[in-house]
Amino acid sequence: MSVNIIFRIAAVGILISVIGQILKQSGREDQASLASLAGIVLVLFWLLPYIYELFDTVKSLFAL
Repeated sequence: MSVNIIFRIAAVGILISVIGQILKQSGREDQASLASLAGIVLVLFWLLPYIYELFDTVKSLFAL
């Protein structure tokens, strides 16, 4: 895992928190929640290959 993915996740977290605060201040709590959900989904799609690799390593370690 490279450091690049960590910086990308941090950037998305900062961006989503700023967008969420702006939307909450303007009275759009529903859209703020959707923006947070979209950020979580985006990060999960980025982490999916690493999670698959982890499970594959555990599977080969225990020879299941």
